Amino acid sequence: MKIIILQTDIAWAAPQENIKRVETMMQHSGSADLFVLPEMWATGFCVEPEGIAEDEEQSMALAWMKQTAQSKDCALSGSLAVRTSDGTYRNRHYFVTPDKMVYYDKHHLFRHGGEDASFTAGTKTVVAEWKGLRLLLQTCYDLRFPVFSRYGLAGEYDAIIYVANWPAKRQLAWDTLIRARAIENQCCVVGVNRVGSDAVCDYGGGSVVIDPLGRTMTACSDGLSWASADVDAGDIAKARQRFRVLDDRDLTAQEIL
Repeated sequence: MKIIILQTDIAWAAPQENIKRVETMMQHSGSADLFVLPEMWATGFCVEPEGIAEDEEQSMALAWMKQTAQSKDCALSGSLAVRTSDGTYRNRHYFVTPDKMVYYDKHHLFRHGGEDASFTAGTKTVVAEWKGLRLLLQTCYDLRFPVFSRYGLAGEYDAIIYVANWPAKRQLAWDTLIRARAIENQCCVVGVNRVGSDAVCDYGGGSVVIDPLGRTMTACSDGLSWASADVDAGDIAKARQRFRVLDDRDLTAQEIL
């Protein structure tokens, strides 16, 4: 599967402008089976979503994802701040294909930044499937919690997608943990972080695709950029078969029972 990662700068609370920015990047990056966008790619990371988050059923950004998936015969992955039909706000990571949509609600809300005050956390892990690849959906702060994404507990998958608004001042943690998640789960990791600034902090990018051995398959350059990688489920399965680390992983109480 050809994956293109889109390291965008995000205009604050401006879905229409951000859609235009992404469309321009996609025109230059060429075709792919899957395009991956950052966390809250249409608005920026809003911890006070009232007046900024779109109603899910009327979301311009989500409608664009669906339309683009159909017109380009591809999948798109990225999170949006939305207000759902039950009135709760969710940081919802969508995986949209031409004929289907699944989503994952961010489980580890960023308490340090106040995200938990307005958003409702998800409780379930979600694996999306597309063109023979199984992809675990994760969002930003989830990266710091390896048990939640552990292969076996979360289900069987070939790759993890992390979409993020990860601050530049903690770039070392992003770079280190992205690689660790790939090595410990013997999977590919697709990590897409934004660049630019908002009223709170600066963002350093570091978007990358890592293979099961922790090696960089592709990476975005500094600033606004994109990069592509070909990820093959068969290659991941062979890597796991050659060096059977996952057979010796620690089991949870749930798995033992």
